[in-house]
Amino acid sequence: MIDYDFPLWRPPSEGDNLIIQATLGCRYNQCSFCSMYKTKDYRARPLGEVFADMDEAARDWPEAHRVFLADGDAYCLPTETLVALCDGLADRFPALQRISAYATPFDILKKSDEDIALLKSKRLGLVYLGIESGSDALLKRIAKGSSRQMEDALAKARANGLKVSATVILGLGGQRDWQDHIDATADLVNRAPPVYLSTLQLGLESSVAPRFFERWGDGFQWQDDRAVMLELRRLIERLDPPAPVIFRSNHASNTLPLAGTLPRDKPKLLAQLDAALAGQVALRPRWIRGL
Repeated sequence: MIDYDFPLWRPPSEGDNLIIQATLGCRYNQCSFCSMYKTKDYRARPLGEVFADMDEAARDWPEAHRVFLADGDAYCLPTETLVALCDGLADRFPALQRISAYATPFDILKKSDEDIALLKSKRLGLVYLGIESGSDALLKRIAKGSSRQMEDALAKARANGLKVSATVILGLGGQRDWQDHIDATADLVNRAPPVYLSTLQLGLESSVAPRFFERWGDGFQWQDDRAVMLELRRLIERLDPPAPVIFRSNHASNTLPLAGTLPRDKPKLLAQLDAALAGQVALRPRWIRGL
């Protein structure tokens, strides 16, 4: 069994897949809301160590067909390193179909079109990207770059056939800025649609809450569950992407799990939200929600 360096994080959709730690920590690690890698210093692991983990995994799970490269933004590794990792996985897992990793917009933008194509040919064709918001004001508050960088990265990925699973954080604008948050996010997705889009609901670990609130010098007021559902309704209502977007709000932090493809399933999703707002659908209990 692989001796992982904990804590170990992965997207919900990677829960049944093999995880290989190519990096430890997150190279960026500045997002004010995130507590995931605060106990680790970023480093790229030596290839020998990673290959040893692959060997161990191949003995325990030779039929593994999907692999997630952890930790935080493994797509930041040099292309030649990622190629070596992909080749190592292909050599050890005959049924290998897909390799994925977390990425930042900067990671995607730094890769050339040729790099992205090469990695896709090696089965690394899906990355998970935190959009969080399309509002530049909010992105500045959470230390997350700009909407232009998000848009350019999404557009570059789509133009080169790299699938992006993007996330948006409901409640991030608080009571004052929620409309700007939602409207700007919908506009961003409509301009540069990812293949997958999912929502999380804002939650803060005690270790990062002071830093988050500090960046809201004039005060942050939380949205309650009903307000968050109204945010979600406005988001879905305004989304009209030029290409199909597979939408999910099934992350454990969400008040109401939804699933559909936009824009096709917009009426169905809005009807489900309206039923929940009218009290006709039970919400996910707070005690089972989490990050």
